[in-house]
Amino acid sequence: MDANGWLLAVASDAFLPAILSALGEDAALASRVSDQREAVPLTSPLAIGALAHDAVATATLMALALGESKSSDAVLSPRRIAACYRSDQLFRLRGEPPAAWASLSGFFETADGWVRTHSNYPHHAEALCRMLNLDGDATPGDIARAVATWNSVDLETRAAETGAIVGAYRNAESWADEQQARAVAATALIEVKIDTMAGDARPATAELPAPLRGIRVIDLTRVIAGPVATRTLALLGADVLRIDNPRRPEISWQHLDTGQGKRSALLDFDRATSSDLGTFHELLARADVLITGYRPGALSRFGLDDDELSVRHPGLIRGYVSAWGTTGPWAHRRGFDSIVQAVSGIAAISSPDGIRPGALPAQALDHTAGYLLAAGVLSALRRRVASRAGTSVTVSLARIAQELIGAGVVAHTGGSESAVSLNDQTVPAQTRSGDMVCAASVFTHPELPDRYPTVGRAWGTDAARWER
Repeated sequence: MDANGWLLAVASDAFLPAILSALGEDAALASRVSDQREAVPLTSPLAIGALAHDAVATATLMALALGESKSSDAVLSPRRIAACYRSDQLFRLRGEPPAAWASLSGFFETADGWVRTHSNYPHHAEALCRMLNLDGDATPGDIARAVATWNSVDLETRAAETGAIVGAYRNAESWADEQQARAVAATALIEVKIDTMAGDARPATAELPAPLRGIRVIDLTRVIAGPVATRTLALLGADVLRIDNPRRPEISWQHLDTGQGKRSALLDFDRATSSDLGTFHELLARADVLITGYRPGALSRFGLDDDELSVRHPGLIRGYVSAWGTTGPWAHRRGFDSIVQAVSGIAAISSPDGIRPGALPAQALDHTAGYLLAAGVLSALRRRVASRAGTSVTVSLARIAQELIGAGVVAHTGGSESAVSLNDQTVPAQTRSGDMVCAASVFTHPELPDRYPTVGRAWGTDAARWER
């Protein structure tokens, strides 16, 4: 990279240099970012605004690098960043906000503290009720009474054994003593492994504003982190095909909130009489990027272990996002942003009164993971132009949580949060589901696209094939 400069002077204690180093990029690129970290309107005792700023800055830098930009005068938009991180709070369908949390998701008091449950998906709610010997129509009051006699960690452990999702509320010091926390701390913020085998990889157009035009991406992700990564790649011109299990429907508004620019198809890998797994491998043979958000090892039985992928598909870029990382006793546990916040000490630091659990002002671990994963893929694609080698890029919510906690409590709490509700941070659209409003693109650099190619495509309505 030359020193002509692009966009984005960040303070020496910012996250950006560490992120760039983890990617194998020159940390001096951080000087090409106009420092607006403290202006991001995400109020928190933790430096979440700075982390959001620097995650988006990295994705922006990598997109411009892939497109060989020589620009030097653009800046990020703090308000746009906050709007994207709080997209679920800005989203409207037919004028109505979504019910972002199911009734059985939240904090509940136990005999010795608190736990946080996650039951937004019906199968997770069923697992929670089954574990607690409750009927399927249980109320939050039923859950509260059932968990009140449990020890928090015992309930967390039992949930992991039964498929329910429960996290014990800890402070940061308690989490740091856990074996899983030590395993996570031993890993890089972004893990990058470059393959030794070169492939016959096709280059992207690398032309701004859509440097990923011609790149095919398979999206095996759900909820927020993975979909944010693939939405970002779609915005930059990639042909993104999301594949889901038809027996695990996505929450409809959630899919619309993070599905911009992507097509959505259904394949059932588990059905013995189906040819769907074969269809998927045919798609994969022509793909450039595979992004997955399943627990480590969960897809190995389908021939999707990373070592096998690197040999069978040389040149393929693989992106992975998980809750707890790839090593340690919790690596195969289920988890979500809210659970990681509760377990890692973020909820304790965010407590409004030092007693009740708190939370970040957004699902910020998820969104940060999404932008870091997208940046890693962009970096790997640029590297592949010369080496023709594939790369695996791995991020975890727990590792991001530790990076955020490690930065310490900050005195500055961000700009005015009222700014994120302004109309110029959202995009209206007509969809098959009705009128929709979603957060606008995170990119504000003049050489990058600021509009999604499509919004509001319904879940599971596209064919499982490449269009170009």
